[in-house]
Amino acid sequence: MADEQDQEDKTLDPSGKRLEDARSEGQVPRSRDLVHLMVIGSAAGVLAWAGGGIASGSRAIMERGLRFDAATAMEPGRMAERLSDAALGGLLAVAPALGVMVVAALAAPLLIGGWLFVPEVVLPRFSRIDPFEGFGRLFSLQALVGLGKTILLALLLAAVGGTYIHSHLGEFAALSSSALSPAVAHLCGLVLTAFALLALTLAVVAAIDVPWQIWQYNKRLRMSVAEARQEQREQQGDPHIKAQVRRIQREMSRRRMMAAVPKADVVVTNPTHFAVAIKYLEDRHRAPVVVAKGMDEVAARIRELARENGVPQLEAPPLARALYKHVEVGDEVPASLYTAVAQVLAYVFQLRRHAGGQGPRPREPQDIEVPEGMDPLAPRATA
Repeated sequence: MADEQDQEDKTLDPSGKRLEDARSEGQVPRSRDLVHLMVIGSAAGVLAWAGGGIASGSRAIMERGLRFDAATAMEPGRMAERLSDAALGGLLAVAPALGVMVVAALAAPLLIGGWLFVPEVVLPRFSRIDPFEGFGRLFSLQALVGLGKTILLALLLAAVGGTYIHSHLGEFAALSSSALSPAVAHLCGLVLTAFALLALTLAVVAAIDVPWQIWQYNKRLRMSVAEARQEQREQQGDPHIKAQVRRIQREMSRRRMMAAVPKADVVVTNPTHFAVAIKYLEDRHRAPVVVAKGMDEVAARIRELARENGVPQLEAPPLARALYKHVEVGDEVPASLYTAVAQVLAYVFQLRRHAGGQGPRPREPQDIEVPEGMDPLAPRATA
């Protein structure tokens, strides 16, 4: 009952990873009926293609086997030699058919599941020789279903073959009174027809069994919602761990940003909600660079670091908001804000000259304007 309930919960199709994992463990869809069809069908094809050569070889073997002199008949030791030659000749005669059948048996798995070699599957396991588990597998529902299918297939093939032989009993009986060459040729034709009927029967069975095996395979690998989520977590990482990693990354980025504040040229403020630190190195940058920015608590920390390290601060609310909105940390100031930022830097450079005793104290620039649309809090013009 637990297995049935578990199977009912598995309503999702198997994912690509689950299919790949199953394949790595040696689990792929297989159809024995398809293998039987390939073997018998290939045999019928060989008989149709090379039946004349096989018939000629068989006739030659029969002629040699039925022709012997008195000396051979009187020496039993030579009969074993003749039997060995006949057996070798017969094997060579049917070798093309046997070769094609072997190739067909090996190539049949390519049609569904493909070739698969998993060394771990063939390694010895104690569970395989455990008699209790062996009896359990032997009398399991799957084993009984497989046995029933095999019995039904055997009965079906026996019925088709028996019907064919019964309907051609007269022709088989007439072979004994026919000349050797036409008898062998006729026999090959009868055998070819029999193989074709068996192949047709197996084709019908395989057409049913192959989709059934694929459906059973996919059903066996179905996943529950919990299994799908677990697999997603394994592939993409635990969301809690990912959140922790992102938090650590943000903290490291914030630390690097705060470390750049003491080296900034100026901090533009809102004055309380926003703070943006700017640095300009003429020999390295084409334009001033935003080295730190933040709002609320982060902005307060930037202002505090600026005071502790003697970095000038300038209240320019529209510019502070525009820089915070449109410029990422480490990026250069866009051309649309060059004029506004130039006013700020000019004030800072004049302030430095004053601190060095080289000029009067400059007046703080007032009402620094930014282009329309750059300040996110500026009212929109209406037509």
